[in-house]
Amino acid sequence: MGKLEKTSLRCSNCSEPVEIVHGNYRFKESGLDNVVLCGIEIMKCSHCGNEDPIVPAMNDLLRTIALALVAKPYGLAGEEVRFLRKYMGMTGDQFSRLLHIDRTTVSKWETNDDRVGAQSDLAIRMLAMSEDAGLRKKMQQVIHEHFEKIQFRCERDQKTGYVPTIEIDPSNCTYAYA
Repeated sequence: MGKLEKTSLRCSNCSEPVEIVHGNYRFKESGLDNVVLCGIEIMKCSHCGNEDPIVPAMNDLLRTIALALVAKPYGLAGEEVRFLRKYMGMTGDQFSRLLHIDRTTVSKWETNDDRVGAQSDLAIRMLAMSEDAGLRKKMQQVIHEHFEKIQFRCERDQKTGYVPTIEIDPSNCTYAYA
């Protein structure tokens, strides 16, 4: 970020001065509650408690989240389908046409009113990888190393609502499930 005067950084919430701290940040701005950015700089306001992450390479971060989702060992949840659709820059109508399904089905998936079937889940993952040049390079590896292991009907997931946390290190664009 470069050396900025402490007083030049202001809170996005209350405009008071902030300090820069290092730590982990739950990246809810992604639309996913389970994404944690590890070891990043965070602008922290002691006045109102607001925290804003300093993300040096947003496009790389979003691609890493998309990669973590397409390689996820469980079926996709609604908010993950929404993330991937938006990552690809598609409207619900465009997305539903490519998958040959009704737009209301996409809406039900994205709001978790209906479960994504196994074939649709795999089609969404393939579509996401094919639409992004960075993910396309990893397509063969993801398919062969991860697709066979996906648990679409994980009992633990259904009974507890457990969603694994995706920990991302933005400095090297790596991820791990916790």
